Amino acid sequence: MSETKATFTGYEKFIIALLATLQFTVVLDFMVLSPLGYILLDKLSITTSQFGLVVSAYAFSAGASGLLTAGFADKFDRKKLLLFFYVGFLVGTFFCGIAPTYHLLLAARIFTGIFGGVIGSISFAIITDLFAIDVRGRVMGFVQMAFASSQVLGIPIGLYLATRFSWHAPFLMIVGLGLIVGILIVTKMRPIDGHLKNPRKGNAFQHLAKTLARPDYLQGFAATALLATGGFMLMPFGTAFGVHNLGIAEASLPTLYMVTGISMLVFSPMIGKLSDKIGKYKVFLMGSTVTCIMTLIYCNLSVTPLWIIIGLNVLLFVGITGRMISASALMTAVPDPQDRGAYMGINSSIQQIAGGLASLLAGFIVSETSTGFIENYPLLGDVVVFAVIITALLMYRIHKYVATKIAAMSPANAPNPAV
Repeated sequence: MSETKATFTGYEKFIIALLATLQFTVVLDFMVLSPLGYILLDKLSITTSQFGLVVSAYAFSAGASGLLTAGFADKFDRKKLLLFFYVGFLVGTFFCGIAPTYHLLLAARIFTGIFGGVIGSISFAIITDLFAIDVRGRVMGFVQMAFASSQVLGIPIGLYLATRFSWHAPFLMIVGLGLIVGILIVTKMRPIDGHLKNPRKGNAFQHLAKTLARPDYLQGFAATALLATGGFMLMPFGTAFGVHNLGIAEASLPTLYMVTGISMLVFSPMIGKLSDKIGKYKVFLMGSTVTCIMTLIYCNLSVTPLWIIIGLNVLLFVGITGRMISASALMTAVPDPQDRGAYMGINSSIQQIAGGLASLLAGFIVSETSTGFIENYPLLGDVVVFAVIITALLMYRIHKYVATKIAAMSPANAPNPAV
């Protein structure tokens, strides 16, 4: 095993910061729907299943787009590809910011998903191109801080703008920040085209078909299919559950999200370093265990003091973040260099489609009474825990495959404990 890199170069730090900020805008675009849920249910006079469709529509369109573009992902400079899809994402988010009705918002979410759903896979391909496996946990730890940052800054500000002006305002805020990120990509990011030196033969569709059919990759796709289930099932109705079932005052929601987010800003880099030090699968198992325990506790709560809810929420997100960071770092080692773009694109598509199905299913499992009370949330928690357990079993196969692959590539032919 090579020694873990002590420091990053100035340009590497810039890339990490840029990708983290870019992910922040993409994640916030999705996450802001959760705290806006109770507002949209009222303002647009829609049901829980209709709101679930708004969330899942993004995921379905993102999944379809990822599959259609995966075959082309390794045939272009990744910088140009990233810029193209990010511009489309910002246009779609702007449409969300001016949509006056439910059906137009639904259409805007579909458009946004077509472009936004591909961005994460391109970012992960860039990380894999630029950073070695033994530091990817640290890189993912910083990039995944986008989720925490969206809670510390984005969601409280988005909630404030939504209550102060309208529910459209948070989307327009994302567009404003995204324009700055887009300019930095154009002016500061270098071309990322090393993968073009060893291109796959055949056209884009042949490349896609070969990537989809490769047995070594299929187990990764299977694990990914369940990886995002927890977030997509719990988050869309998390705010409504907190307000109507747990008794959280609407004015306290920004505090809940901010404290949780600040905690994740602290824990995310620590989790990334730990995954590089003791092994990514070990950290994934630890995160999965915490996620299961906290999900069962949280989903079965009734009216609870705010400080207890905050504590439980922090622990729940520690588990979820541990799973995300370690799994993302481990998944990047699965594809060969010339297949990274296609693999990440397909992987992202499967994750989005599975997440869309999970969100849609969640909308049918739970229901809202005339008083706003969310019913069947404990059942939703049970389904999430089952999915987490199955995912852990599938990720074990990925862990063994990556360890064998790295050992075969090592001069000493020894396994890498950071896997």
